Amino acid sequence: MALTGLQIQKLLPKTNCKECGSNTCLAFAMKLAAKKADLSQCPYASEEAKSVLGAASEPPVKLISIGPDGSLKLGGETVLYRHEKTFVHQTAIAININDTDSPAIIESVLRSIRDYSLERVGEKLSIDMVAVSQKGNDAQAFVDLVKKAFDVTHCPVIIRSNDCASLCAASIALKGSRSVLASATGDKLEKLRASAAENGNALAVTAPDLDALVALTTQLRTSGFNDILLQFQTQGLAEQFQTNSIARRAALKDQVKPLGYPSLRYIEGNDILDSIVEAISDIAKYGGICVLPVFDPAMLVTLMTIRQNLYTDPQKPIQVEPKIYPVGEPKPDSAVFVTTNFSLTYFIVSGEIENSGISAWLVVPECEGMSVLTAWAAGKFSGATIAKFVKESGIESAVTTRDIIIPGYVAQISGELEENLPGWKAIVGPQEAGDIESFVKAKLK
Repeated sequence: MALTGLQIQKLLPKTNCKECGSNTCLAFAMKLAAKKADLSQCPYASEEAKSVLGAASEPPVKLISIGPDGSLKLGGETVLYRHEKTFVHQTAIAININDTDSPAIIESVLRSIRDYSLERVGEKLSIDMVAVSQKGNDAQAFVDLVKKAFDVTHCPVIIRSNDCASLCAASIALKGSRSVLASATGDKLEKLRASAAENGNALAVTAPDLDALVALTTQLRTSGFNDILLQFQTQGLAEQFQTNSIARRAALKDQVKPLGYPSLRYIEGNDILDSIVEAISDIAKYGGICVLPVFDPAMLVTLMTIRQNLYTDPQKPIQVEPKIYPVGEPKPDSAVFVTTNFSLTYFIVSGEIENSGISAWLVVPECEGMSVLTAWAAGKFSGATIAKFVKESGIESAVTTRDIIIPGYVAQISGELEENLPGWKAIVGPQEAGDIESFVKAKLK
């Protein structure tokens, strides 16, 4: 049973010292009850409080830190649906290589993982982890490959093998990297737990069903080891979706602690489209680490775009700073466009202007990160607000043109804009950003 804020307050020092960041111990207790604070923030918590509140105050899905500096965070989630709060720690994406792959393929994939970078709406996205699977019988070659994978990519490694000795040897080789051993079963649990604990690595556990998996994680928790990932043995997309959902709901709604851990999933098979669908399902339904079978840039763009959308706070859209942006190398007589500060809108519009072959000024007023139509409907993107921003921005003294191009979807604000911006003429542009190039060729060139 979860403790209430008042019950938690009785275990706190009641000094109201504010060193935890809250004004009173009661306020801090309320945060603990809502899973929005950690007991370690209280410098004067007693041993009794730590004992009682330690487990009660931790997130229902345990936070696992991966990587040498612990910067890759998995789990730590408190909701089933992102609109309830938001999802915080996004699914880590990894690429698998096998020790039986040719040296040329291994070298190529490792370098591709290291060098991969995708920029989308101002955020740079990269591959989080590399997975190394043992398919051959040469244990030393497997360990050497694991070490090489870490040295080349500088990413934490997911080490997969059916041979317990090989996993333990690889764990030693990656000591301090905060990598993941995969996967422990009942007969290998104790040896792999000891190796993971000694070398500072996390341990993925697997079993045929959830009941057996609960038994394994309970055994690990009892031993004091808590850096655990769950590897579900599911057949087919429907079972994967269902199992991920059952485990998350059990952890959040029923406080089933043995299922309150991030998951690890390997996407198997050679069909790229099937792999994308399976990976999307895992990302959308609570995946902790998703291991892809191959390095494929098209697959990565799709998955990272979906992941970025899911792990954005729905109440706080991604937005760019409101200001005047030069696109290309604009001159005083270059065209002036206007759009909102929703990141996706800004990057699409600026990209299409650049693709049209011209340089221009892009006026981006404060619209609280809303898209064009949403901002217009909310009164954030009107003739009056745009005119006010133009006057305050100083662009009038920087340009000689007095034409300002507005999105076609808000053509109705053109008259209001001209009234509030004397001397300027509002030009109605295309409705879709994809038509900017043809608009430029027809109207501006």
